[in-house]
Amino acid sequence: MKAEIIAVGTELLLGQIVNTNAQTLSVKLAELGIDVYFQSVVGDNPGRLREAIEIGRKRADLLVFTGGLGPTQDDLTKEVLAQYLNRSLIIHEPSMDKIKALFSERGTHMVESNRKQAIMLEASEPLHNNAGLAVGVGVVQDGTAYLLLPGPPRELKAMLASSADQWLRQQIGNVKPLYSRILKFAGIGESNLEDQLLDLIEQQQETTLAPYAKEGEVALRVSVKAESEAIAEQKINAAVIQIKERVGHHLYAEQDIPIEVTIHQLLRSSRRTLASAESCTGGLFAELITSVPGSSGEFKGGVVTYTNEMKHQLLGIPLSMLEGDGAAGAVSEQTARLMADNMRQIANTDFAVSFTGVAGPGTAEGKPVGLVYIALAQREKDTAVYELKLGGDREMIRLRAVKAAQYRLWQALTQ
Repeated sequence: MKAEIIAVGTELLLGQIVNTNAQTLSVKLAELGIDVYFQSVVGDNPGRLREAIEIGRKRADLLVFTGGLGPTQDDLTKEVLAQYLNRSLIIHEPSMDKIKALFSERGTHMVESNRKQAIMLEASEPLHNNAGLAVGVGVVQDGTAYLLLPGPPRELKAMLASSADQWLRQQIGNVKPLYSRILKFAGIGESNLEDQLLDLIEQQQETTLAPYAKEGEVALRVSVKAESEAIAEQKINAAVIQIKERVGHHLYAEQDIPIEVTIHQLLRSSRRTLASAESCTGGLFAELITSVPGSSGEFKGGVVTYTNEMKHQLLGIPLSMLEGDGAAGAVSEQTARLMADNMRQIANTDFAVSFTGVAGPGTAEGKPVGLVYIALAQREKDTAVYELKLGGDREMIRLRAVKAAQYRLWQALTQ
């Protein structure tokens, strides 16, 4: 079954609210094995809404509407669809009783427009709204199924978990559900990952591979339609084995989690500790690490030594290394190494990470924007320093530097 999601509301087109319903619906429909090929957004205009219906009907078996079921004059979804299908609108009495009871309990007057929330198309199935007042609608005509859901995300999610779920399952019959696993990679870009797996992607049949990038990380969705979860797991596992043979050294998780969560898990399981010394990243590494609940057991702390004075006073970096003729400078391999070494000794941790570089917008010490040095010190091992030449604006350079360091730390924890 092919579906199209049609979100109704001028506020969506104006960017006044974010269309989170489309994501919720796409996930739900995928779980049921329904393919979503198109998503549309249309304003509160009857002519354009009718046009969206006509277009959607030509390319989908199921049209799912969100929004336009409320009590105001611009809530037109049921009215437009009823006219398009040549069906009358009727009152769903249980919903009408619910609306009347609510106003009675509040001791307020119910205006006539509130009756709109109880209307439905004749010969359609009412979908009860356990989180609001507007009744949903499921209707099938001439081989096309139409599902009308409320716009408020809380109401939509509640209906999808109950009455709408039941109605959808009735429509799809024996369609195989879609099962997916998310693989997360670090230290490799989306295009490079795709190149390493290109033949697997091009030859995919039952099991599909789809890479997509997040800043500093790459995800790969491995999906298959199957009769049961057990069969799906077998097919996904077979694909994952092939993927690991090629890019397993970049694979940090087989679930959709950021790399800092994996780092926290590895530190905890090995009973090792971490500290950080940051300059150009301004504490971003520490912020991401401490965003993981319970990280205080493994992350002992960090310092932001933004100036040469603070690098000297807090980390003991010699001023002769930082300033003057012939000095390596703050943005250098030598400074990054000493920052990490001294931070690890001060904190008495197993690992310490340091950052020093030029995030922009201007150059520093005659060195270009995007030049960053990261260092990883670890107990009883030589400190490693990495020179990065990063692109992007100031925030992107900071984030990419942190993600590069997280990748190196993850490597060290898994060796």
